[in-house]
Amino acid sequence: MRPYHRVDVQLSKKDRKQIAGMLNKGRESARVLRRALLLRQLDQGQTAAQVARNLAIASKTVRAIARRWEEEGLQQALEEKPRPGQKRLLEESESQRIIALVCSAPPAGQARWTVRLIAAEAVQRKLVPRVGRETIRVLLESHDLKPWRKKNVVRGQSRRGVYRAHGGRAGHL
Repeated sequence: MRPYHRVDVQLSKKDRKQIAGMLNKGRESARVLRRALLLRQLDQGQTAAQVARNLAIASKTVRAIARRWEEEGLQQALEEKPRPGQKRLLEESESQRIIALVCSAPPAGQARWTVRLIAAEAVQRKLVPRVGRETIRVLLESHDLKPWRKKNVVRGQSRRGVYRAHGGRAGHL
C-alpha cells in the first residue's frame, strides 16, 4: 500500500451542493461536519494523507469514509454506523417493576432494601428471570434511589415528613 495513495472521490453536483449547505449551516454534529469536509477535500484532489493532516485524523479513517462513500453513498458516509454493544440487561417494563418493588416496603424481617435483597427478591417474585447486583445498582443510581436510606424512597403509605424519591418533602397529605 502506498502511503500517499490518492483516494478517488468525485462528488456529483447534488452531493457537492448538499455538503456545501451542511458546512455553511453548521447544524450537524461535529463528526458529520468533519466527514463532509473530508469528502469535499478528497473531491478537490487532495490525498488521504493531506486530508488526514488537515483534519487531524488518521489516514486510515479518511480511506474508510471514502470507501463507504464509494460503496454506500453520501448519506451512509456522513452518518454514524450503529456501534455494536451489549444488549440491555433489563427491558423497560422489568426496570419499572423493580423500581416499584424498591418503593414498596421491604420483606418481613428486613429493616430496609439492600442491593442484594432487591436482586434476590426480583428473581424470587419472577419480575425478571435473572439479574445481578451491579445491574440493580446501576438501575437505582440512574433513578437516584437509595433504598437503604429510609428518607429517599416513597413508600406505599405516604405520611407526614416522608421524603419523596425526587428529593422534596411530601408535606401534609
